[in-house]
Amino acid sequence: MQLVISEKPSVARAIAQVLGASEKRDGYLEGRGSPVATSKCQRHLEAPTEPTGETGWLVSWCIGHLVELAPTDAYDPRYSKWSYADLPIVPSEWQYRVLPDTKKQFDILDGLMKDSRVESIVCATDAGREGELIFRLVYHLCGCTKPVKRLWISSMEEPAIRKGFDNLLDSVNYDNLYAAALCRAKADWLVGINGTRLFSTLYKGSTLNVGRVQTPTLALLMEREAVITSFKEEKFYTVELKLDGLTAVSGRIKSKTEAEKLRRACLGTSVTVTGVKQTERTDRPPKLYDLTTLQREANRALGYTAQQTLDYLQALYEKKLCTYPRTDSRFLTDDMENTVPALVSAAAVVCGLDAPGEVLASQVCNSGKVTDHHAVVPTRSAAAADLSALPLGEREVLRLVSLALLRAVCPPYRYAETAVVVECAGHSFSAKGKVLLDAGWRTYAELPQDAALPGGLTEGMQLPVEAVRVKTGKTAPPKHFTEDSILASMETA
Repeated sequence: MQLVISEKPSVARAIAQVLGASEKRDGYLEGRGSPVATSKCQRHLEAPTEPTGETGWLVSWCIGHLVELAPTDAYDPRYSKWSYADLPIVPSEWQYRVLPDTKKQFDILDGLMKDSRVESIVCATDAGREGELIFRLVYHLCGCTKPVKRLWISSMEEPAIRKGFDNLLDSVNYDNLYAAALCRAKADWLVGINGTRLFSTLYKGSTLNVGRVQTPTLALLMEREAVITSFKEEKFYTVELKLDGLTAVSGRIKSKTEAEKLRRACLGTSVTVTGVKQTERTDRPPKLYDLTTLQREANRALGYTAQQTLDYLQALYEKKLCTYPRTDSRFLTDDMENTVPALVSAAAVVCGLDAPGEVLASQVCNSGKVTDHHAVVPTRSAAAADLSALPLGEREVLRLVSLALLRAVCPPYRYAETAVVVECAGHSFSAKGKVLLDAGWRTYAELPQDAALPGGLTEGMQLPVEAVRVKTGKTAPPKHFTEDSILASMETA
């Protein structure tokens, strides 16, 4: 028999359905997949002992983290009290503990791993750093030594699960991923335990939490706050000329008196066109979403926090409506190029829009820019889903992901930009406008229409000034961080 261990019960059920493990047990599912369902999978696992051509499957789950790094008092009881004299606390040999709330499921997995019927194990936790850590800690704490293969998928759709089982790899290929996850967990422990105790004991009175990520992020917030607090506002003025079909604006003027003087000088006169420059420009479509860019967009456009967006996306993944959420790539792999039109069709259904007339699939596929997982996109299953039954947050995030795919496979947005410079009373004034040449990807973008300038403008032309006004402006400090902008700063910190 083969034991498959996923991260969550919902994922286990989806996998079990594909493998034909439909018999419910306490904490796992069991069944014998048909030769059709499992023949390819068997090539990557130990040969079954049964001569029937069928493979026995046990499918269970971890419920997230079942094992964690042990607390300080596991190393020495005196660490239960915080003391400056005990710092730093650096374990010579790391210890682990089973979380009390999920010990029952850990014991079930322990029993399954030691079951004499189980010949090998498939790690089917989330295909990322954290998923690898969740499985490995359970595997090691159970003292299991049975061979392990890795299921690495980006979609919970049945074809993706089957393909994943057809391409299982030895777990040794993911040792470095596990090492990175364990390193991060230990770094969090060391910084959190020692930093928090250090500052809390030095500055008595309250707990001062220190964290590997939280404290540098707090520093970013404080630096921005200091700039805002010390900022000194300065007024400036501009003069606007209303001409026939366009508005020309001067540069910034520090003195209101000078701005009023210029206004009076221009009133009732004409301007001379001193420059007309037209440039054809092209804006390539935005890339597909990785997790961070999606979190930023959902915060900016919908007001969702980063955690809310991740939770909605995780739910969509488990419902087989979106691909794997925790990705840092904004491209698909080259072998997905033929499937892109079907994904685009599904995205159009989700958005209630027409699909692009031409799908430029090649511009979203680049295996060289994909690491562990490809970009977040809707699945083909999304086209047949009852979207009205989804919670609002999931529905809106799915629409964002779908719109991103529709935009990404479109031609560039092309426009002609015209810059005009006029002179009046010895001062230069400028105006800009755009003329649409090809909407391209902006067909699927809710953006304001660009203003156009009148045609036929040439150097030396005289235009009457219809009205003049002085506008007051103020210099502004940097804005307070939003989740959108703090995520951007954290990415480049």
